[in-house]
Amino acid sequence: MLAVVIHDGALEVTERPIPEPGPHDVVVAVRGAGVNAADLLQLQGLYPAPPGWPADIPGLEMAGVVSAVGDRVHEPLLGRRVCAIVGGGAQASHCAVPAEHLIFIPDHVSWDEAGGFAEAFTTAYDALVTQARVREDERVLISGASGGVGVAAVQIAHALGAHVTAVTRTSEHHEQLLGLGADQTVTIDQVSTIERVDAVLELVGAAHLGFAQHVLAPFARVVVIGVGGGGRVEIDLRLIMAMRASLSGSTLRSRSREEKADIAALVNQALVPRWTTGELRVPIASAFDLTDAEAAYEYFSRPGKFGKVVLCVDE
Repeated sequence: MLAVVIHDGALEVTERPIPEPGPHDVVVAVRGAGVNAADLLQLQGLYPAPPGWPADIPGLEMAGVVSAVGDRVHEPLLGRRVCAIVGGGAQASHCAVPAEHLIFIPDHVSWDEAGGFAEAFTTAYDALVTQARVREDERVLISGASGGVGVAAVQIAHALGAHVTAVTRTSEHHEQLLGLGADQTVTIDQVSTIERVDAVLELVGAAHLGFAQHVLAPFARVVVIGVGGGGRVEIDLRLIMAMRASLSGSTLRSRSREEKADIAALVNQALVPRWTTGELRVPIASAFDLTDAEAAYEYFSRPGKFGKVVLCVDE
């Protein structure tokens, strides 16, 4: 198979053996694989793959067709269009994944869109629903709203019936965010002017949370899932105490197989029907051929994107 490989701090595209499925696993012939911030960190040697996943083939999400199944997989999965989050190895023409982690792709969805769905929408759903417990009519503040997880979170929060304020670095993408369901869009330096919020999905980190802490409503929940804007911030604990607010953090990559299976089941139940009807979609900032992975990573590292960056694999 063809695979993107990290070698001596650089990316190479080379041939590797096609993985064999474990007893409860499947192998997916990959058609699209998202690029995420974790991939850049792994390239820098800062975010190694969990045990049991390819150590030098990056990629946290992929979409494709099931091409092989383990001998204890009893569902009729061969030939199914699927996507999934994985611990690594997605940026290749084939990827092994636990069968219970599969998310089923609607027939009308393109491969580049499918390749960018699993990580963004699973992460956003888990943070908004499982962690922040967002409910109808609550006010939700989403930082970094023009990125992959951000555009997913805006749509999910809107579908939950929440009032959504989307925060971006500049005003460049405000109309697009309103089109996805945001009720209000602001730049980071305007956050202190908005109404108090019940939940904060923190995708930026220090650069945003320093402002957001001042607009927390009573019993607000802050969930941190990104720190690209800095991992250290001064928090006024008196504000947290006065508002009886809670602050938590979350990642998906290091969770157990069982935990990821539970999340995949929730996504299949709660989000795939909305994806099927077109209520949810994956905006694509740019798509690159798998052999152009280096260019895709360089593009991903630039500011100002809207949506996902995806690597595509020819059939």
